[in-house]
Amino acid sequence: MPRSLPAFRPWLACAAVGAGVLAAGEMVHWVASHCLFGGGAAPVSGGGEAVVVLGHADAGHVASRRNRSRVRAGLRSRSAPDSLLVLSGGPVAGAVPEAELMARYAIVDCGYSGPLALESTSRSTWENIAAVTPMIEDAARIIIVSDPVHGLKARLFLHRQRPDLAARLARAQDYRVGEDLMRKPATALLGLIDLALSVWVPGWAQNSATGLAGVRRLLAGGRQPSVFMKRPKRSSPSVISSGEAA
Repeated sequence: MPRSLPAFRPWLACAAVGAGVLAAGEMVHWVASHCLFGGGAAPVSGGGEAVVVLGHADAGHVASRRNRSRVRAGLRSRSAPDSLLVLSGGPVAGAVPEAELMARYAIVDCGYSGPLALESTSRSTWENIAAVTPMIEDAARIIIVSDPVHGLKARLFLHRQRPDLAARLARAQDYRVGEDLMRKPATALLGLIDLALSVWVPGWAQNSATGLAGVRRLLAGGRQPSVFMKRPKRSSPSVISSGEAA
């Protein structure tokens, strides 16, 4: 029996490496979900609460698994019945804006009927933040919901664009232990690379989407990658009812 043990060592090594990779991905997401907040963790008062859900590129006519997960995280992040739900995302990979796809899912599938605002012109995280600021300026508490590493990047961009609003940031409920466990190492690695480029490479945060839009379109299933994009106009701070969005 002892002689057979060496045959198992490669398998044990592979298992250990795999477990380490999964644990590292889990840890990165946990840390990201706890970073870069302001003083907005106090109970909601005064201007109320705004929960901003950032969309992911969708080429179809229904919300993808990733966007459905973000919507659910946004709904559980709300701490008051009158919290404003802001869904942000333009038609990056398809004809229908990500915000509209997420709104349909929130209303039809999740039964959401509270205050709702859609931002449907942005094509990058930087533009997401710039476009939603008119909608959340009066909120006393601001929550940004996405994948944890992407959410960290979005909070960084809010600190850069509007430090006064960033002071009101509070933590989202967008991290759960073991959720999407197999996908976390890849999203952690890619997210950290993008975050590092956003921090250290001048202009990456504002301009990277121009070059990546075609790649995102291909990955999302689109047929015609677009290299050139027009800068979207800033959305007006309009709030609509859930019935109107449906």
